[in-house]
Amino acid sequence: MNIGFVGVGSMGRAIIPLLVQAGYQVSAWNRSPAALCGLGQVNLLQTAQAVFAQQIVISMLADDQAVHEVLLDSGALAAAPRGCIHIVMSTLSPALMAQLETAHAAAGVLLIAAPVFGIPAVAAKGELNILAAGPARAIDQVQPLFDVLGKKTWRLGEQPVQACIAKIAGNMMITQAIEALAEASHLTQSYGVSTAAFIELVTQTLFACPSYQRYGQNIVKGTYEPGFKLSLGLKDVRLAIDAAGAKGLSLPVANVVGSRMDVAVAQGLGDKDWSVLATLAHSSVFADSACEPAQ
Repeated sequence: MNIGFVGVGSMGRAIIPLLVQAGYQVSAWNRSPAALCGLGQVNLLQTAQAVFAQQIVISMLADDQAVHEVLLDSGALAAAPRGCIHIVMSTLSPALMAQLETAHAAAGVLLIAAPVFGIPAVAAKGELNILAAGPARAIDQVQPLFDVLGKKTWRLGEQPVQACIAKIAGNMMITQAIEALAEASHLTQSYGVSTAAFIELVTQTLFACPSYQRYGQNIVKGTYEPGFKLSLGLKDVRLAIDAAGAKGLSLPVANVVGSRMDVAVAQGLGDKDWSVLATLAHSSVFADSACEPAQ
């Protein structure tokens, strides 16, 4: 089976070798061709439209703007054969997912939203958690592919937006976990408790889960290399706030954490792992930024 792949960032570079090893033929396009170097048995394509000539297409574009430019504005969907299945693995806004549903229905393309929990190192092991929503028959068809990439597929509904909003909410919670680790460790350190000892305590007892453990160790070691970039995490917090607003909801904690992420990005930390947010707990900007909403 030939799979088309659009948008080959760090996650794509981790995923594509797994597909090739599983016997899939992969044809890929990326706006920066250099990202495709060294991927081995991959057919490199010249346009996004050419990718949609395949029966199954995976896209992992960075954000809403990239999806608009590459998939909608370019007319790429028009190249797809009837019954083509498009798996969107990006984290996108609910509003854009609604536009994509309309465009896919008009083109006769089946749309599945399948964002993931997991960093590239996890992806390279085929251990992602895949959040899937869309037509059940389409998910059934691509489940063998998901089994290659993930340790579990979480089916969240028939509407692609349902997986989209679950991923946004989950990422919002991770940013709040990082902030909680930062504030708690700063508090305990001020009373003479070792940061390493405190982080080990809470991540082996109260919060014994991968996110607390991974980002807690980043705080202990003071190492903040991606991982997942702070700028992308801020994008997801803003998506959460906007999605809540569309339903008449407020997210007060997300607003506070988002404002602190804004400060960190303004300090030039946007390309660091999003756990670099923890460094602001030791900064005087905390009091100034805590009450300003994320824009």
